[in-house]
Amino acid sequence: MLATERAGSRPGAHASQILTEADRLMTICNSCRYCEGLCAVFPAMEMRTSFRDGDLNYLANLCHSCGACYYDCQFSPPHEFDVNVPRVLAAVRADSYRAYAWPRALAPLFDRNGLAVSIIAALSVAVFIAGFVGWHDPKVLFGVHIGEGAFYRLMPHNAMVALFGGVFLFALVALALGLRNFWRDIAAPSASPIDFARAGHDAATLRYLDGGGAGCHNENEKPDDRRRVYHHATFYGFMLCFASTSVATLYHYALGRVAPYPWYDLPVLLGSLGGIGLLVGPAGLLMQKWARDEELRDEPRAGMDVAFLAMLFLTSLTGFALLFLRATPAMGTMLALHLGVVFALFLTMPYGKFVHGLYRYAALLRYARERRVMSEKS
Repeated sequence: MLATERAGSRPGAHASQILTEADRLMTICNSCRYCEGLCAVFPAMEMRTSFRDGDLNYLANLCHSCGACYYDCQFSPPHEFDVNVPRVLAAVRADSYRAYAWPRALAPLFDRNGLAVSIIAALSVAVFIAGFVGWHDPKVLFGVHIGEGAFYRLMPHNAMVALFGGVFLFALVALALGLRNFWRDIAAPSASPIDFARAGHDAATLRYLDGGGAGCHNENEKPDDRRRVYHHATFYGFMLCFASTSVATLYHYALGRVAPYPWYDLPVLLGSLGGIGLLVGPAGLLMQKWARDEELRDEPRAGMDVAFLAMLFLTSLTGFALLFLRATPAMGTMLALHLGVVFALFLTMPYGKFVHGLYRYAALLRYARERRVMSEKS
């Protein structure tokens, strides 16, 4: 059951206490409007006179948590109005991931997400290592394998494709259906190609992670662009790694070239550049998170952020370890370790912080349409 199918389908009635608190804050902000130039949240808020659950989830996913409105607000703590928009919308945003998850039976994975992801990752790595040890003679497992097809001497290509293709397909379906639930719940109308392009630009440039132009507020009232830089490194690092996998797939099926590839070949170059991004970006974001002003943190759900960043970091770290050790007896162990981490990453994608990118793009898409419609009417 979605948020708008519960009590929150009516303005003034909400499905949770945090949504009620978000309604209170948006009502105060809608009366003040001092922060309307900081980001997309406040102009979108001003288009509404009341807030359903779907509206609040839309605004929460539109928020990039730059923190600027907290420091600019005259009603922030210790004022009796206790207006803390970044922290409240962060809590609403995290709860929305659970509300829209598919299948519903797996939605509880968002509860204590850091622990859930850690257990899944540990089990995945353990199963791969146990499988490699149980399947292969030690002379094979700890032997030196070089040249084309070296990886597949330890795990057959068809088995690897079936296993990882299956879990990746499941993740795509779960993500798509969760996104569909979100799109329906925020009552989003159809968008035009220009709306998609504008939302894509805003997402790719992290337009609203700039605190209105000065940068993000993190550990104090002095804004900077470090979070934005680390976010870019993480996102584009991930995309480069995806491009590396895509090129390697093309090599295998279209050109008949079998992995592993030499260090100067395109899949390795793309993967290495992406891997650097996935080391620098997540590490930087973790440091920024731990240094963040406590008033801006959503502490009960911090484990979800840490788990996702840790999984990205470990995926890159084990990938580099495999690259550097692939011509040594350690290759079999590193392959099992890397595959276990990647499998866990794919499996937990629909039930962790990864979904924030999809929901944020959808929120930006709706906002792009709202801006266009408003400008056409004026």
